[in-house]
Amino acid sequence: MIATAGSAMVGGPLGSAPAFAITPVREPEVSPFAHPTRPLIVQRAAAALDAHGAHIRNRDLVGLVDFSKASREARFHLIDIEGGKVLSSHLVSHGSGSDPANSGWVQRFSNRYGSYASSPGAFLTGAAYSGKHGRSRRLIGLEDENSAAMERGIVIHAASYVSDEMAQTQGRIGRSQGCFAFSDKDIDGVLARLGEGRLLYAAK
Repeated sequence: MIATAGSAMVGGPLGSAPAFAITPVREPEVSPFAHPTRPLIVQRAAAALDAHGAHIRNRDLVGLVDFSKASREARFHLIDIEGGKVLSSHLVSHGSGSDPANSGWVQRFSNRYGSYASSPGAFLTGAAYSGKHGRSRRLIGLEDENSAAMERGIVIHAASYVSDEMAQTQGRIGRSQGCFAFSDKDIDGVLARLGEGRLLYAAK
């Protein structure tokens, strides 16, 4: 069972793990989002963790992207599965192909090469490397909706178009070519905590 603070318990067993409540960290500098993570998306991430358990060797922590939120919100959450809490929340980009009008909201997904869109579903975190965006981490798509992630070069990386200042002044952050882009100040922590062999789950 999984629940948010102040909500009813929601189904979402993780093997033999005990029931727990997921509550956001309350320090503004750590977790700036105003509302608890939606129970349904947490439940879906838990189900994905079970479904793809054969590929995911580290099950203590998952990265969860709630693409139902606007890009100005801290919609990427690092969730401590064993402790049952959100460790931190961060701004994260979506692809330009998912938001052609640059509205700050995800309108659609695509798994097609050259679409520059975000893809939903379960990703396995791969090796870290240093590329044109600096320190980055590869992602392997585990579902039909994101199976071309490696071919498309969908990774975790930092970008100058992701920042708290931009979110506040423009009401949105910039768009990627489908990658999960973070601010320069957040990328080191995200890469360190969401290490190789873990689940990143994205949904709307």
